[in-house]
Amino acid sequence: MKKSGRIARRLAVAGAAAACAAALVWRFASTEPAAYPVIAEESLYDLIGSPADDEGPVPYLQWIRSEAVRSMPQAEGAPSAVLAADYSAASEEATLRIRYDEAKRANVVDWNDSKGWVEWKVEAPEDGWYEIVVDYAPLPGSYSNAIRGVQIDGEYPFREARRIGFERMWRDSKFPYDRNAIANEIRPVQTEVSGWTTKRLSDHSLSAEPLRFALAEGEHTIRFVGVKEPLSIYRIALAAPEPIPSYSEYAAELPKSDASSAWHSRVEAERFAYKTSTRTRPISISEPHVSPDPEGRIVYNVLGGTNWQDPGDSVAWEVDVPETGAYAIDVKSFRGYNGNASVYRTIKIDGRVPFRELLRYEFAANSAMDIAPLADEQGNPYLFYLTEGKHLLEMTVDNSTIRPVIIALNRLSVDIGDIERKVRAISGNYGYGGVVNVDPSRVWEMDKYDPEMESKLIAVRDEIALVSAYLKGLYQGATDSTTALDDAVSRLNGLLRDVDNLPNDVAAFAEIKTNLNTWTKTIENQPMHLDFLVVRAPGADPDYRLPDTWDKVRYAGVNFARSFFQPYDAGVGKEEGALTVWVQRGRDYVDLLESMIAQEFTPRTGIPVNINLVANQNVLLMSAAAGQQPDVALGFGMEVPADFAMRGAAQDLTRFENFEDVFGRFTPGVMRSYTVDGKVYALPETVTYNMLFVRTDILEELGLAPPNTWEDVLAMLPTLQENAMSFMFPKLSTLDQGAMTFMSRKPDFITPYYQHGADFYAPDGLRPTLNSEEGYAAFKQWTDWFAKYDLPRDVPEFFNHFRFGSIPVGVGDISMYIQLTVAAPELAGQWKMLPIPGIESPDGTVVRWTSQGLASAMILSASERKEEAWKFLEWWTSDDVQSRYANDIESFAGVEYRWHSANLNAMRSVPWTEEELLAISEQWRWAKNMPFVPGYYMLPREMDFAWNRTLLEGEPPREALEEAQMSLMREMRRKQVEFGIEPGDGWNIETYDEPYGKE
Repeated sequence: MKKSGRIARRLAVAGAAAACAAALVWRFASTEPAAYPVIAEESLYDLIGSPADDEGPVPYLQWIRSEAVRSMPQAEGAPSAVLAADYSAASEEATLRIRYDEAKRANVVDWNDSKGWVEWKVEAPEDGWYEIVVDYAPLPGSYSNAIRGVQIDGEYPFREARRIGFERMWRDSKFPYDRNAIANEIRPVQTEVSGWTTKRLSDHSLSAEPLRFALAEGEHTIRFVGVKEPLSIYRIALAAPEPIPSYSEYAAELPKSDASSAWHSRVEAERFAYKTSTRTRPISISEPHVSPDPEGRIVYNVLGGTNWQDPGDSVAWEVDVPETGAYAIDVKSFRGYNGNASVYRTIKIDGRVPFRELLRYEFAANSAMDIAPLADEQGNPYLFYLTEGKHLLEMTVDNSTIRPVIIALNRLSVDIGDIERKVRAISGNYGYGGVVNVDPSRVWEMDKYDPEMESKLIAVRDEIALVSAYLKGLYQGATDSTTALDDAVSRLNGLLRDVDNLPNDVAAFAEIKTNLNTWTKTIENQPMHLDFLVVRAPGADPDYRLPDTWDKVRYAGVNFARSFFQPYDAGVGKEEGALTVWVQRGRDYVDLLESMIAQEFTPRTGIPVNINLVANQNVLLMSAAAGQQPDVALGFGMEVPADFAMRGAAQDLTRFENFEDVFGRFTPGVMRSYTVDGKVYALPETVTYNMLFVRTDILEELGLAPPNTWEDVLAMLPTLQENAMSFMFPKLSTLDQGAMTFMSRKPDFITPYYQHGADFYAPDGLRPTLNSEEGYAAFKQWTDWFAKYDLPRDVPEFFNHFRFGSIPVGVGDISMYIQLTVAAPELAGQWKMLPIPGIESPDGTVVRWTSQGLASAMILSASERKEEAWKFLEWWTSDDVQSRYANDIESFAGVEYRWHSANLNAMRSVPWTEEELLAISEQWRWAKNMPFVPGYYMLPREMDFAWNRTLLEGEPPREALEEAQMSLMREMRRKQVEFGIEPGDGWNIETYDEPYGKE
């Protein structure tokens, strides 16, 4: 059945592709204005086909189109409700508390974690489609929305029911925004809008309308399964779908308007009433007629951009009309982030969609901001009936229009993976990606092994071409994503020219899959930014101008003239003799630090501070050489303090009072990077570290458990590789902000060395020990992973491979957690973050040593305010200050701005789940950084050379390691001579071989 269904699907797609080709021929032959033919959405559903029986719950769009569901009538009548406090059952893991709520004047259920499940019995009055209505209030937690799975009678009705979102609402803590010393606006902390919300369960990546549930008459069990974040629930109801009229029906009911003909009111987009994601925030734009004009400063004058692009993210504005009547709404916006791709928003007035045309309303792409009314396809403005007083206008990001495209691309990626797996099985090449371990001179006769191979490739090629044509017809133009799809078609045509050579071209399949998966996210995104909205009487003409060429020239000229007299140094006008602090971070981070200094540090200590933002750490080096260095440097690479210390330019911190207390705030293993000859020259601010990431859904399907040791990884590799999957070996954990510039993002050699008990340098720090027996064992294992076990040697974007399942398990840095949380919400509940694999010792302990990347805080030795500088570092790295800073900065944009404080107690105050915190705490116990000695910068370079010689040139591992040892020794000795270090001097590198804390 499955095979015949696929054949039917391909025949249907072939017919659609032929029709598409004919339409394109007509298009180019026609004398009419160029337009891309519109491809029916049904063609994509033919491509998607029916899910296999063993795939579990089907996607919503396929479920709702199934015969069993379509045959159900739409329910009518009054809602059938149950109070949350009257739940029928709950799991032991769920932490529940029933309390009386004053606002609801009834008992409610506080679900204080995201564990377990709770279920209720609800009566469906008749057969039909229902919507589930929930009254909820988020409980204090992180800056993320709450997520619950929804089961009906013990099963998920469709795949996406595993992750239904319950939004939090946010607003700026103050308006107008504060300004710094040079009049740049400072982004405020976000505050949560508390209170109860009534929500019809929805997912704007699937449907602009609330989700439908097909129920037979009678009693049903609704179970909520905990996934993320705590929340309170008051009531759950089954309700009939609310009918939404067409605009013609809505307009026919409009009463005669008495609105004043000339009245209009402008609402600045950045003056929103609430938003449902902290990621959505104002940005600063400088161009003619933008409102308000920044006048050469940073003024957050528009809302959105690429931080308002994810489905379900809503923003609401309050509008006030003087009298009851019909009004038009104009929007000034920019939608050209993705070339010719349109963006979509579902628009509500006072919580309801007034007519169907506002469901996934299309904003066509533009090349510059324009002002246009919400209007029909002919440009006729829609009129909205508003009563006198205040109303809420809400826009929600909605990409349900292109959801069939996403499903189709995911299906095609699977089909390409199936073909790749078949080719590898035929040729016996169970490598990954570009690894080809077959005889290139052998002639393969693929039709003998798989007679359908060519037809499969043709079908996939035609299907990708169909998706590209659909998007071109939808947007009426080519976009970057359609160009990428066309490139995939071209690559497949190249493979079809010599099908017998597929075993030697097997790397092309991974490249095509990567291409599809990368552009899938771009297609999903719906970015736009708004300057303002105008509510006006139908006949009013606000006369808001758009810039012409002369306006742009004049505006640029004025800004250029300003640059000669307008101050740009944030330290200008500040108190003389103040402590000078240079910070290498983004502006939002610096603004918040400056605000906290003004509010807490200076009033408490009486020490004034001047903050300056620097672009890169070379500025610090040049300033020190010129004798114009700051007192304190923050956010610099972990190697910088040691570099400065070797040259006498960094201050030894051990001489200050309370140093031992401050030292105890951090993991001792990471402080090795700041210790030079027994003295400590910096403190860590933030860390980045590697963790193991596991797609639990895929591993369960393959019958595999998450690996705890490297032996476990070896045991699971055959199963992964037989399914065209692999394991991601860790790359060096580095910071993205310019730190650790001496290390590149290459495979991690530090972890295997430390886990094997090897050290890179002798205890005196004067010679390397790469070629010790422990070092050789580590190097051999490190290179064997790639040479013997065919792990992927270069994975530019682990996130994409993890998201789409080609690498369902592997080690990535903590930024991977941020990416999965923000950019892959569909995977909620289907992945875990665990400690990295290690080596089991004789006593059963799993040794998980690994390094952490650090951002550093240091005092310059030339400072004349060393005591004040130490007080500042003591304050800045304290538990309370780091905890507050971490939470405040995360409020700016949610988890994307998560501050990974190196302070152990502050790290625990960040809103991790209990399970995540346990995993992170376990990994932090095994943090062990390299010490820095003269010539240290050659170590990663020589290890990279040795890796290349072993894998690419076939040199024996021991010989490659010996070469690295000798080369590193020469450079170290050269630097020792430069610094006047004699062979007997030594650097006193202390041994560190016990994990921090207790299990």
